[in-house]
Amino acid sequence: MSGWRFSMASVVKKDGCCGGDCKCGCGCNWGADFGKKLLLTFLGVVLVYSIFYLGTLVRNNIKKYDYIGKADRMEHSISVSGYGKVIGSNDIALTTIGYSNTDKDVAKAQAANNVVMDKVYADLKVLGVDDKDLTSDYSIYPDYNYTQDKGQQLVGYRVTNQVAIKIRDLSKITQVLNLAGKYGATQISGLSFTIDDPENLKAQAREKALADAQQKAVKLSNALGVKLMAVMNYNEYEGSNSYYPVKAVSAYGMGGGAVVDVAPEAVSAGSRDVVMNVNITYEISQ
Repeated sequence: MSGWRFSMASVVKKDGCCGGDCKCGCGCNWGADFGKKLLLTFLGVVLVYSIFYLGTLVRNNIKKYDYIGKADRMEHSISVSGYGKVIGSNDIALTTIGYSNTDKDVAKAQAANNVVMDKVYADLKVLGVDDKDLTSDYSIYPDYNYTQDKGQQLVGYRVTNQVAIKIRDLSKITQVLNLAGKYGATQISGLSFTIDDPENLKAQAREKALADAQQKAVKLSNALGVKLMAVMNYNEYEGSNSYYPVKAVSAYGMGGGAVVDVAPEAVSAGSRDVVMNVNITYEISQ
């Protein structure tokens, strides 16, 4: 038995640790050393990866700076433009009739103005002009007169009532214009013509422009020996609309009481060009 104890003591001294929970007081700390080494290793790996990550970010940002202020490269592509025009007949006429009067009493000025303009509105209804084609512009403001002796003096209050009229039945242009002289309206504007709904004509012009661009692209690709692939970019814009009046009415302007006597055949709506321009970029391949 004594030999066995001696052998154990020798083992303890030799290994430097009694094993177990170290209650022997031999001072073993192999577990703590192993934990520290593992933590240091982990931190080292994290540091290496962080350095590589930061280096990658710096490199990518430097590459981005190389493209600042430079246009995107359009490799393997061709661009063509197309033009399309459709001539449309103007189908509506636009004019304005109004009356302006002054009175020291605002209510009286309004009443007098309403007498004239109510008759104009009533006749427009009889002529078949719809409410949606009438736009009123009504205003009241003080009217002053200035003299060197008395300075600025209030004359009264001016009431102005104007109605913008869209005439769809062009055969009734003269009848509409004559309403000014008929009831004493003192204001009438010139007559203009336009197309009420140009969207259909725009679609036709766009189709022509696309066909024109496609034809140019085919010819160009054949000349270059390449094939047209997908459309990479497309944009369009409207061209200037030229107006071609045949005849015009010139008996307009400010006036009071004179009937505008214009024969229906003296007024022609004319025509208008509806133009579309397109730009197309095609991807190409050999």
